[in-house]
Amino acid sequence: MRPVLLWGLIGLGSATQALAAPSAALTPAARTAIERQEIRAQLMPRRYTTVAAEIGAKVNRLPMPEGGTFRAGQLLVSFDCSLQQAQMQKARAELQGAEQTLKTNQRLAELNSVGKLDLDMAQAAAQKARAEVVAHQAVLGKCAIAAPFSGRVAEQKVREQQYVQPGQALLDILDDSVLELEFLVPSRWLSWLRVGGTFQVQIDETRKTYPAKFIRIGARVDPVSQSVKVAAAIDGQFKELIAGMSGRVQITPPESR
Repeated sequence: MRPVLLWGLIGLGSATQALAAPSAALTPAARTAIERQEIRAQLMPRRYTTVAAEIGAKVNRLPMPEGGTFRAGQLLVSFDCSLQQAQMQKARAELQGAEQTLKTNQRLAELNSVGKLDLDMAQAAAQKARAEVVAHQAVLGKCAIAAPFSGRVAEQKVREQQYVQPGQALLDILDDSVLELEFLVPSRWLSWLRVGGTFQVQIDETRKTYPAKFIRIGARVDPVSQSVKVAAAIDGQFKELIAGMSGRVQITPPESR
């Protein structure tokens, strides 16, 4: 049986040095040290992001508490946009006046009672007023933030009635409908490792073993450690598992089975 080379995300020192030499030159002691290395992995959400403010305003509502679940499109944050709404009303009134002036000048132009310059200026004023309305509509559209995907609130970074600046982080959210694992495996495993292949992972926090399957294989091999990054997903729904948990990957190469 050929030696099985396993190492984790942390603590590659001695294993990496041993891998620099051909396998035939490894001493029994070196082989034993390498085989003792564990493949460690951490549970990660399929998607995660930080929701940030796009306008400067006071936070009006944060309906989702930390740990709360939400659906895609559900309200996450709403702002007090009374000032922006007033500016929108002003812009609409100005647009109404500009359009009325344009209509009057167009009728006068039909009677040759107004110059072309006045008509052009009225058209430009109406276009400017329309653009102002569109701009204010865009701002008002940022007064409420909807969930980009279904998931959970990992952390609230602000509180209700707090004034925030554009770009300020508000919430950390994640999609934990599928929990993923990322870890390193020996590059020589590429001869048999395939997407869809199954294995087991033992989670430290629950002290249980769960099924998993490979979903992605890295695009390049690290020439120093002779390893390749792979991604896997927990195969099934287990309510006790949450992002951030870690454990030991249990993979038996074909030659060791």
